[in-house]
Amino acid sequence: MNKTHLRKTWLITGASSGLGRIMTERLLDRGDRVAATARRTDALADLAQKHPSALSVMRLDLTDLHGIRATVDQAFRQLERIDVVVSNAGYGLVGAAEELEDAQIDHQIATNLTGSIQLIRAVLPHLRRQGEGRIVQVSSEGGQMAYPGFSLYHATKWGIEGFIESVAQEVAPFNIDFLMAEPGPTATNFGAGIVLAPPIAAYDDTPAGAVRRAVSERTFEVKGDAGRSVDAMIAAADSAKPLRLPLGSTAYLDLTRELARRLSEIEAQRDVAFSADRPAN
Repeated sequence: MNKTHLRKTWLITGASSGLGRIMTERLLDRGDRVAATARRTDALADLAQKHPSALSVMRLDLTDLHGIRATVDQAFRQLERIDVVVSNAGYGLVGAAEELEDAQIDHQIATNLTGSIQLIRAVLPHLRRQGEGRIVQVSSEGGQMAYPGFSLYHATKWGIEGFIESVAQEVAPFNIDFLMAEPGPTATNFGAGIVLAPPIAAYDDTPAGAVRRAVSERTFEVKGDAGRSVDAMIAAADSAKPLRLPLGSTAYLDLTRELARRLSEIEAQRDVAFSADRPAN
């Protein structure tokens, strides 16, 4: 542990694999305490054995709203103080909007959007009482731009980012702030957890069909490094930082291009926008 490092306590959801698992390992190795949640707690057994006094493992399914509140309360009660809450759990759903099943839509929203919202709502009273805190939401470049075939995934990421934009203003007086990490395609096991909607043949030769094939055949270009992305997230969470943190060259280039396009479209409508104002008296 670095002698200059001030030990912190973290709560991380979705810690059994991917970015959440790597972050948990990194933080424990540097001497921090972690409350790690997962649907399968056995996946963290090796870390619990290696760090028995620094790691608390708790079962959590983000679709269980009562479970979210109970687990958050247990974590704060057990650890007394939590400096950083990392909302990381989630998965991808791929398919053209018409292909998606109702149950798939409901589960995607319940996990990625409603679950993240309720986690944030559950931790806010605790952070207020302790007088400060930071919440890291693992979003995606897909929180500000969109690929065909990912409509519901984007709906959840755009949704949670809008939620946080508002809540960040509400809780700033309590010394609570937010960081939204926006990775591009990153080499984790996220792809293995992607759910595919039942295909409709009419979409085979469309952009949505091309994305489905790229995902299922693992030909989607992936430039992001999971370990380096986690290191950047930890560094940002440790220091003064912006609200949004793009991760990977793909995310940076996609977001700058998309935001420039959207701004250009808005600026071109200036006269129309102003014409919709009430007449001056």
